[in-house]
Amino acid sequence: MKIAILGLGYVGMTAAACLASQGHQVLGIDPNPTKVDAVLAGKSPITEPGLNDLVADAHTKGRLLASTSLSPEVAEYELVIVCVGTPSAVDGSHNMSYIAEATRQLAEFMKVHSVSDLTVAYRSTMRPGSIEELIQPIFDGALGANSCRVNVVYNPEFLRESSAIKDYFAPPKIVIGTKNREPCPALEEINSGIEAPVFYVGYRESEITKFVDNAFHAVKTTFANEIGRICARLDISAAEVHKIFVSDTKLNISPYYLRPGGAFGGSCLPKDVRALQHIARTTGGYTHLIDSLIASNESHKAFLYDHVTQGLDYGAQVLMLGIAFKNESDDLRESPNVDLARMLLTAGFRLSVYDPHVAPQNLMGQNLGVLSNSPFITRLLITRDDVERTEWDLVIDTRSVADRYSIDAARIIDINRLA
Repeated sequence: MKIAILGLGYVGMTAAACLASQGHQVLGIDPNPTKVDAVLAGKSPITEPGLNDLVADAHTKGRLLASTSLSPEVAEYELVIVCVGTPSAVDGSHNMSYIAEATRQLAEFMKVHSVSDLTVAYRSTMRPGSIEELIQPIFDGALGANSCRVNVVYNPEFLRESSAIKDYFAPPKIVIGTKNREPCPALEEINSGIEAPVFYVGYRESEITKFVDNAFHAVKTTFANEIGRICARLDISAAEVHKIFVSDTKLNISPYYLRPGGAFGGSCLPKDVRALQHIARTTGGYTHLIDSLIASNESHKAFLYDHVTQGLDYGAQVLMLGIAFKNESDDLRESPNVDLARMLLTAGFRLSVYDPHVAPQNLMGQNLGVLSNSPFITRLLITRDDVERTEWDLVIDTRSVADRYSIDAARIIDINRLA
């Protein structure tokens, strides 16, 4: 395949060399003549283990060329990969001027040369909505009705500097964002032979992927360092603690606790987070990430209330499926569902609760204390018959169990599946 790559930085240069090594004919385009001259001399303009050898080999075989501008032969190419920079702007957003300019140049090039059926894949990290709100309008403005000739795709990269070549051929996943989540033949061809999970998603889902990954990597690093500070203050081996922590691939290093949904609660998480905050304060651990957990969780409770009541009329008939902390449990201790019920009642909604595992007469200890502090729970509880013979304006499913019942409802929201 003939492929043009706009931008010969770390991402673009790695992609150019790796694609050429697979037998594709690649043209790298960058306005920096120093980079272009290096590639034309068979050298990599950036330092990355193994990259210089790939560039030299591709140069020798005539598979990798470079230019400071779009040359006429690109009109015959099948794929253009955009890898220009999106550096931070003063306000923290991405500076999208390079993306916009590269897109304008490409659109004008296509208009002048009557290019047809071109796939343009963007790999630069960009704000969700950029394809639909910035890039596609540029193509539409330049090409008019002929903009349908351009197949715009978003294909984020997951390369780490110093292991970029290895990551290119063995990525953790392949994410491809298209207009209708349909397969992209050009990207399927260049990814042929690469073993990785493939996700065809919408533009916005693909655009946010890199943000989610990098933010989580930052969270993990910060969390590890905060725990390390506490351990150092308490004369605990952080290395031993880390060894124990990462050995748990059932809960700690796993998909658990990572699905967007309800707030955390129960007898353990809030209590232990507060206690760890206290330990950090009294030892000088300075755990700003850990300190933010409770506040963020409270904010999520407020978000869930706004989420479920959006467009709901005052006095609406509302059913909550589950009020205890977890399904098949009567544990009410710090249940976020109790807080949500309180907010709904305060706002004037007619609320009922069905939780077959919560029987007020059987509660004891701290759970009985919760009932004493929130006596409204008892009068909200209804039977299954009540659930199935009532017409509900809204059902809030805190258990993902609504499909088990015959419910007549205008709207059912599963708060464990935010979408």
